[in-house]
Amino acid sequence: MTESLLPPASVTHHFSRNRRSPRLARAAFRAWAAVQNLAPATAETGELVIGELAANAVLAATGPGRRIEIRFSLVDGALRIEVSDAGDGTPVVRSPKVLDEHGRGMVLVDVLADGWGVAGRPGPGKTVWAVLKLSGPDPLTGC
Repeated sequence: MTESLLPPASVTHHFSRNRRSPRLARAAFRAWAAVQNLAPATAETGELVIGELAANAVLAATGPGRRIEIRFSLVDGALRIEVSDAGDGTPVVRSPKVLDEHGRGMVLVDVLADGWGVAGRPGPGKTVWAVLKLSGPDPLTGC
């Protein structure tokens, strides 16, 4: 009997809560997306969303946890991204002014994702999730 090994449709990674973690999370996602044969536009958008959510998790410096958990999965024709941290705060879509240096991450997530939200989790903290549909217009160009 021949056993075929399919790439895992769901992967979870744990990272230290430090400035390198968003870069490492994006790299892990890129490798997984290549194995999953995600369309380039979906992979690029997913990478951007993961980077923004991971950066927010790194900044969520309250709480006892020193690690963030990042999960990406293919579920019902969509890419689901989840980033968990021990912080109590909830991300907010801001209206940054032109010269503001911060506050655009959730604006990008809100525009690029087909949906996003915040869920509780066991223990301290929260999970911020975003969903990107695998079919339909390119989220970067609208075409």
